[in-house]
Amino acid sequence: MITVEEARALLMGAVRLTATSTLDLLRAHGHRSADMVRSPHDHPLFDMSAVDGYAFAFDPDRTSWTVVAEIAAGEVLPQVLAPGECARIFTGAMVPAGADTVVMQEFVARECARITHSDGKLSRGGNVRRKGEQLRTGDRLLEVGTRLGAAEIGLLASAGVQQVRVHQKPTVSLVRTGGEFTSTTAPEPGRIFSSNELMLAAALQDKGIATQHRVFTPRDDKPELLRDLQMALDRSDLVITTGGVSVGDHDLVRACLEELGAEVLFHGVRQKPGKPMLAARCGNTLVLALPGNPRAVLVGWHLFVRPVIQAMQGAVDPWPRHEALPLAHGVRWKGGRTEFRAGRVEKGRVHLLADEGSHMLLGLTHADALVELPAEGGTLEAGDEVMVHDLQRP
Repeated sequence: MITVEEARALLMGAVRLTATSTLDLLRAHGHRSADMVRSPHDHPLFDMSAVDGYAFAFDPDRTSWTVVAEIAAGEVLPQVLAPGECARIFTGAMVPAGADTVVMQEFVARECARITHSDGKLSRGGNVRRKGEQLRTGDRLLEVGTRLGAAEIGLLASAGVQQVRVHQKPTVSLVRTGGEFTSTTAPEPGRIFSSNELMLAAALQDKGIATQHRVFTPRDDKPELLRDLQMALDRSDLVITTGGVSVGDHDLVRACLEELGAEVLFHGVRQKPGKPMLAARCGNTLVLALPGNPRAVLVGWHLFVRPVIQAMQGAVDPWPRHEALPLAHGVRWKGGRTEFRAGRVEKGRVHLLADEGSHMLLGLTHADALVELPAEGGTLEAGDEVMVHDLQRP
């Protein structure tokens, strides 16, 4: 059995980047950049007015100006303003040659073609957005592996970028093993309702990934499991399985994967929940085999599966955001394995929620963090710091 840190290192060493494609900006939303992107233009493209007002050459000794033109956004004044001349100008319009300052219309008194202003704080360059003040041609817009969210899309568009090369979303298949699940809406003797495949499909959808075709649901029957695993491996960059990875007579996932030619990277992680987790590579496909208990599945998603998916798309730091925070109350735990408990961060302190079994999900619906308790075990008091992993909940 290996540590959490060793499992992470082995997984990152096995990750293969997905293929790339060039997409229009809106289609690229949610993807990660495959290249470092530089600005093709200055931003702003030219000196422009930040307000509705009047543009002129600043002169502290002048008290009035003659209005000789009007400039709307998108228009260009063909003439050069002479000293003592000004132009009515609107937000976003190009500041004309011969002007370097704009006074807001709220400070202006106008009589026919003459204006005066009362803005005592106005100085040269006031209310002008300077050419290139945010970006110069060649400046870096995005680093490799940056996720393209709304702000990044907006930045690229404002600099004149229309397309970007990104890593494709990985193709993912889900394999839920076991014959204990009922397909009805009413309880049946000895059967349980299935949740793992729906939970993982929903988590994938949150990342903009749809599972390949149907979810495979083989029973703990070797020929059936071999068949479904082979189909999943053939069509996927990543296969996620649940159940069948412990040491019981019906835990067949490892044996089937090895029969199909997979190389097992590790089997068993010193953590709670999720100890039986297995990782393997079969050709170009990575396999993450999670335990069958739902809580262990969701913890495994946050700590391992989601980071792997992000790394496959080029994320430089794919792990959940984490920081050391003080406990709101004391805790004592046995140790032996690194524990990940549901927590909630309030006012800079983390509250541990009820310690639930690996088959229970209720506490995680109230959590916004996983609290890491070291494998050494022990006692911590209120105010002692623990490592907190962000669950990135809305």
